[in-house]
Amino acid sequence: MVEALKKSGKIDRKGPVVLVIMDGVGFGKYKDGDAVAAAMTKHLDGLYAKYPWTKLKAHGLAVGLPSDADMGNSEVGHNAMGCGRVFHQGAALVSESISSGLMFQGKTWKNLVANVKKTGGTLHFIGLLSDGNVHSHIDHLKAMIEEAKKEGVSRVRVHALLDGRDVGEMSALDYFDPFADFLKKLSTDGFDARIASGGGRMVITMDRYNANWDMVRKGWQTHVLGEGRQFASAHEAIETLRAETGAIDQDLPPFVIADNGRPVGTIEDGDSVILFNFRGDRALEITKAFEAENLTEFDRVRHPKVEYAGMMEYDGDLHVPRQYLVDPPSIDRTMAEYLCASGVRQFSISETQKFGHVTYFFNGNKTGKFDEKLEEYVEIPSDIVPFEQRPWMKCADIADRVISEVESGKWDFIKLNFPNGDMVGHTGVFEAVVCSMEAMDIQIGRIWDAVRAAGGIMIVTADHGNADDMYEHGKDGSVKTRADGEPKSKTSHSLNPVPCIICDDAYNGEYSKELKEGLGISSIATTCITLLGFVPPEDYDPSVVTMN
Repeated sequence: MVEALKKSGKIDRKGPVVLVIMDGVGFGKYKDGDAVAAAMTKHLDGLYAKYPWTKLKAHGLAVGLPSDADMGNSEVGHNAMGCGRVFHQGAALVSESISSGLMFQGKTWKNLVANVKKTGGTLHFIGLLSDGNVHSHIDHLKAMIEEAKKEGVSRVRVHALLDGRDVGEMSALDYFDPFADFLKKLSTDGFDARIASGGGRMVITMDRYNANWDMVRKGWQTHVLGEGRQFASAHEAIETLRAETGAIDQDLPPFVIADNGRPVGTIEDGDSVILFNFRGDRALEITKAFEAENLTEFDRVRHPKVEYAGMMEYDGDLHVPRQYLVDPPSIDRTMAEYLCASGVRQFSISETQKFGHVTYFFNGNKTGKFDEKLEEYVEIPSDIVPFEQRPWMKCADIADRVISEVESGKWDFIKLNFPNGDMVGHTGVFEAVVCSMEAMDIQIGRIWDAVRAAGGIMIVTADHGNADDMYEHGKDGSVKTRADGEPKSKTSHSLNPVPCIICDDAYNGEYSKELKEGLGISSIATTCITLLGFVPPEDYDPSVVTMN
């Protein structure tokens, strides 16, 4: 429990403070490939021209990642915005646990290793095979496999998901081929390690927010049952499926590795399974498939009795999974909790793809509300279609509801997430991303009209970049091209800063219009608290606003 915030007595507005999070929208480093700059965004342009704004850091150390070479992501971004401080995040925590040896000294690791040594079973690893460092890192996987061999495990199987989203869209073989060689060289002295199955991350296994459980069903069918199209190697599977489908890595169909028609790595009774992704949102559903006694979302056909563990605890309130290798960051005293303690009425909304980010992640990885009487959460169901086919997504629906809530006068603080820049940005389709930005811009204009009429303040920001960097660039800044001469698409997040615009037509000199520079997005929490008229917690990161 936290204590109520003290009123500052320095600012008071008739209407609410509305926090608009443009997911995946930053300031591009290059003109070519910057879909944000290429879009016709007259409303945002008008806000930049009239109101004070600054740039915020949204990657690397500013959001708790290991280094400034690490791009930000929606999970850590919303954690930082919601708690007002920077905590070491998944990638850094896992790396520290492995390098110190603490992971391998822990009860969970010892339990999973002891299980397969006792039963003669297989140690399975499921996860994203890349160095994107957003959901996983290949080095973590390699370290665990090496340790498993050292500790006497005889057989390892890897169920490897293709990334093409946090790394290059067609970079899978840059990871799969060296990794297959790594496993082959390690497979000596009675140790047998192989890739057993795979598929694109946006096709199988890694669904989130219950948006499309059929992805999880396909993953279960592929990894556990070993059912699906068979290939002799992952290399053959990737090359063949690319040629047949024309799909980028994240969208490749599932595949099973087989010898003489028999899958090399089905998951059986007595096996141990590690989901080596450390990020929680796309880990919860496959975890439920392994742990639930009675699963209603799909027919598992069979439910093997295994020792299952996640890389981290993906839900600290529900304690999911039951076993995990690394403790997640312990985030406490979030902005939402302070506001509830202070009697502030709060409304949070997004569509399915980012609903958990303005609720669960924003609240410090906490499921549920701090106060049922003061908070309302609304989820607009996302379309289940490729995002490049519906680049506007549900931004108009979100805006409709936000405008209604602003006009109702029921809320002191409203926060929303427009997923367009991130979800469409990940497709790599430049024209679709431009369309998504223009659709979002229209809705931001509508929301600002309502907030201004209500006498409120609108803060426009983002959690990380993506749509601002849609082409691969060389070290000299030139655009990389494909064999056909077209620009090579970039589907991952960027390292670019993001905006923070303070839109306040009722401004009466209460604060300086010269906003602070060089801050990270963790400053958003203090900024919101300050503009709501409260004194922020002393250990929160500074606000972009300096009160007069």
